[in-house]
Amino acid sequence: MSFRSALVLGACLLLAACNKVNQENFSKLKTGMSKTEVEQMLGAPRECAGALGFTSCTWGDEKTFISIQFAQEQVLMFSGSGLK
Repeated sequence: MSFRSALVLGACLLLAACNKVNQENFSKLKTGMSKTEVEQMLGAPRECAGALGFTSCTWGDEKTFISIQFAQEQVLMFSGSGLK
């Protein structure tokens, strides 16, 4: 294996290990948590949308994600899919 191939493989493994969208972090979510607390745990969301004090944000991609609904910047409910 060339040095370049080893470097790319190592980078991929490191990125996979740093994925914060996982079952462990999903289990830590609680209703009433602030949006700031969630972002400290999961990082910045991929997308958010909302109106009238309600916001829905998603972390991850189409296959592996955590979706959280906030009311007044606090977790109201959450769901996930494809988590390991």
